[in-house]
Amino acid sequence: MLWWVVVVEGFVKPAEVRCSSVRVGYGPGTHGGAHLSVSEKARLEEIAARIATPGKGITACDEGPGTIGSRFEAVGVENTEENRRIYRQMLFETPDANAHLSAAILDPETIFQKNDEGVFFPDKLKGLGISPGCKPHLKVYTLPGTNGDTVMQGLDSLNVRLAHYAEGGCEFAKWRSPLEIDVAAGRPSRLAIEANMRDLARYALISQAEGLVPIVEPDVSLAGDHDLETALAINTAIQAELYHAMLEHGVYMEGTILKANMVNPGKGCPVDVSVEDIAEANLQLLRRCMPVAIRGVNYLSGGQSLEDAAARLSAINKAKQPTDPWNLSFSWSAALQFPLFDLCIGQGGQMPLEKMSALYAAELKIASDAAKGLYDWPGADDGAHLAPIQQQEPVAAGAR
Repeated sequence: MLWWVVVVEGFVKPAEVRCSSVRVGYGPGTHGGAHLSVSEKARLEEIAARIATPGKGITACDEGPGTIGSRFEAVGVENTEENRRIYRQMLFETPDANAHLSAAILDPETIFQKNDEGVFFPDKLKGLGISPGCKPHLKVYTLPGTNGDTVMQGLDSLNVRLAHYAEGGCEFAKWRSPLEIDVAAGRPSRLAIEANMRDLARYALISQAEGLVPIVEPDVSLAGDHDLETALAINTAIQAELYHAMLEHGVYMEGTILKANMVNPGKGCPVDVSVEDIAEANLQLLRRCMPVAIRGVNYLSGGQSLEDAAARLSAINKAKQPTDPWNLSFSWSAALQFPLFDLCIGQGGQMPLEKMSALYAAELKIASDAAKGLYDWPGADDGAHLAPIQQQEPVAAGAR
């Protein structure tokens, strides 16, 4: 029994309110997924738990035809639907890839493609124990008057697209909200943080209503010259707003996954930062903001090399304490795929699929070890932020 104070005709008096029927400040169906059935919640939890399997991570191959096409063309491979299909098939069917992967994020095109045996890719992935997911967001839009802050479009008719992807075999969705830190320009603005995090919460609510686990992705770019402490403070503000918005929207937190950038100083930061300090900053963020109800974090690579991303992820897991309950793993795209594209250079437009598959398997082993805290980075500077070398101004003739 909960006693609450209400105002009736100008007088304050106690009123008896039953917790089972009223959520203070909100309607009765908007708290903790109350609108979902017991079986719907159980299915969301089961999928989220599989995605957060210790030692396994996500392969992010949701680049649209234009983005992956530019990567193909840079190494001499023609951007055709068939080339995109056979490349994605290699990623999914590399031997033992499922020993290191729990999920794969797919571009809408890939959801409805088949492998060489005529099996739709989502069905093939499920057969390998890899959960297939979709990317339902659309285009980035610049917010007027914010010096360049953006929001992601695509909430209109989102439920229709999600239902279509779920029918195609997807079990989860992923929505990215990109942000940049520019202290001098006042970015990200409070408006941009609130708009993006509320959009993520609304997307998560709709995804769960369509039976899909939402992966929420606040993506803070590595661009900038800010230091680690500034990055930690701004990431804390972003994630605090995110979880507040998700709770306000009634998202069932136990049935969600976070995909986030690692907290890092900006690329232009003039101060060296050790990999251990970067790891500690990431753990501080989680301890201050991350709900225990959320099963795990799958970090994006966000412009980091595989060597740096793996060293930082492993350092985070090595420093994690028994009181830190989350599974901390990877959801990498460029860090895994760019080295594969390099193998295509000088191959006459052909993809050396066997070599690419062998390299991909080795990369996934590194990522998996990092997710367990077992990867020992070979380079002394791997994972550390090194201040960029400042170019000296040339000395004018006669000025010596």
